Amino acid sequence: MNIKLITACLVIGAVLAPAVVRAADDGDADRKHPVAFVKDSVITTKVKAKLAAAKLRTLAGVHVDTDKSGMVVLSGHVKTQDVSDKAAEIARGTEGVTSVQNNIVLK
Repeated sequence: MNIKLITACLVIGAVLAPAVVRAADDGDADRKHPVAFVKDSVITTKVKAKLAAAKLRTLAGVHVDTDKSGMVVLSGHVKTQDVSDKAAEIARGTEGVTSVQNNIVLK
């Protein structure tokens, strides 16, 4: 009886081990923590405020997202490359931003 129980436990452990490792390796898990989420939101809000302060109507089509490490991702549509470059420059100059990925598309 003990051998069957030990064998069953080993088989179950071997089957569940990859799922446990995958769950522990989730790189976005800390975003569920309120402090990490607030930090990301603060950076996003700062970038959006600076874009609004630039008073370029074409920057209204720029979307801002921040990941857990402070990388800002810009997306959306603008009319000129200069406006896209200006949005990236503003994002880079914002406190807390570690890098900027510019995915803005020209109309």
